[in-house]
Amino acid sequence: MAIAAEAAPIHLERGVGVHEWLNWSPVGKDGSYNWPPYRSEQEWLAGHRPLTDWPDGDEFTRIRSMGFDFVRLSVDPGPLLASEGAKRQQALDILAAAVERVTSAGLKVVFDLHGVTQVPAYGMEMIYGGADSEGVARYREMVVAVATMLVKIGTDKVALEPYNEPAYYPCDSSGSDDWQRIMAGTVHDIRAVSSELTIVATGACGGSIAGLVNLTPSFDDPNLYYSFHMYEPHSFTHQRPDEANTFASGLPWPADSSTPEVVTEMLKARMEAAGLSTVEQVMNMATAREAITRYFEQNWGQSQLEASFRQAVDWARGHGIPSRRLFMGEFGVILMSADGRMGAFDADRLRYLSAVRQQAERFAIPWSVWEFSNPYGMTLIQPDGPAVPDSEMLQALGLP
Repeated sequence: MAIAAEAAPIHLERGVGVHEWLNWSPVGKDGSYNWPPYRSEQEWLAGHRPLTDWPDGDEFTRIRSMGFDFVRLSVDPGPLLASEGAKRQQALDILAAAVERVTSAGLKVVFDLHGVTQVPAYGMEMIYGGADSEGVARYREMVVAVATMLVKIGTDKVALEPYNEPAYYPCDSSGSDDWQRIMAGTVHDIRAVSSELTIVATGACGGSIAGLVNLTPSFDDPNLYYSFHMYEPHSFTHQRPDEANTFASGLPWPADSSTPEVVTEMLKARMEAAGLSTVEQVMNMATAREAITRYFEQNWGQSQLEASFRQAVDWARGHGIPSRRLFMGEFGVILMSADGRMGAFDADRLRYLSAVRQQAERFAIPWSVWEFSNPYGMTLIQPDGPAVPDSEMLQALGLP
């Protein structure tokens, strides 16, 4: 007699986020979505820097050849929330074709409902009124429609991540009680559609480890992953100035590989080379020196990174969940810009990416790096020149 296979989520190992394709739709002068929504793959390739000089060939086949086995496909739920009936079905059909476009290249898809505020009425603020709000009810109804669409594509090819980085704060039970109910209710809704569709659940607190460990997985089943994003410490991964003519760059990884004095002097040199006036330099350093001091006092490095992962793994094991059902849905570092105003030196960025990736793999946690291509410094594709992959970044990710 044949023995039925144990239920399990779709197998994921190494992924990359594709964000700029389906996370944007044309908006009319009246502030509403043009129809049909979402841009075509051709528009994505042609209209978004650094995707303006693509080599010939199939990009998703190329992603597969790099060693990735899945794409975390970010999709703005706004057009779905703004429509119903035939119009919503048209949007779902566009998205289904996009998913099948990716899976035809041999990649699995994590379908990431990744809210933006392109049309504010349908941004993620609509779910922040509490578990019993009308906004949450409307959003959950939309998730059911998406789940129904994905099941038709095939539960062996796709997973559904219904929420990205939910902004329920603070990062303790006082900020997560509503989120607990929302996440549990959404899982219940999806399971009414399919018991086999893989779901990626997440904690509150911006989808961080702190939010994950405040989640009670009372809704757990074998077809669930539990997501967290790894941008710790944020002061290193997101070195980004708040205003023009300011600099926030050059912190090292790990912290003990340099000194505050060296970082300060190098920052001054970059400001001088950029032509900042003496007054601008003094004002910038007043802010930068505080951030530099704090970073070195915290002495971020391998031990803190291990402790962060241990929090997630201990939470999972405490609830009887194997670490392979955790999911590191995002990690990345802003690369230093050409003018030196923001980001990390490439060598520090690569050391961090390698260290984070190795920690995930130590516990058999699947991961998705952020992201395939964007103009903001977190990109697998070289930000300048021909659209080719960053070979050193691929090596840091353990890929050929």
